[in-house]
Amino acid sequence: LQLVESGGGMVQSGGSLRLSCTGSGIILDNYAIGWFRQAPGKDRVGVACDSENKQYTDYADSVKGRFTISRDNTNNSVYLQMDNLKPEDSGIYWCSTVRQAYGRCIHFPLYVDGDWGQGTQVTVSS
Repeated sequence: LQLVESGGGMVQSGGSLRLSCTGSGIILDNYAIGWFRQAPGKDRVGVACDSENKQYTDYADSVKGRFTISRDNTNNSVYLQMDNLKPEDSGIYWCSTVRQAYGRCIHFPLYVDGDWGQGTQVTVSS
């Protein structure tokens, strides 16, 4: 069971990136999925999530209106489209299965002791 992130890179402020999260040994469509990021010296925080029923998404206030989470079941993938990037968006990004409450995804990993993997680095220059 593995989720692999890709698509990070270096962009200038105002630019865009699309991150991909691909499942191996797991069908992502059966889970609520979230994206998390960690900036240097800061805690890992959730930035976007999509509920298992696909009827509820949630975003951190800092990314609302700029980031969009979506799914591609054909490719067993979840994407994070990031537009109008800012330097404060820089960090390592990971995807993870996440918990739900009353059918709504929350920014908390489903398996607390799970391996986060390498993630993908996003660097936004000013």
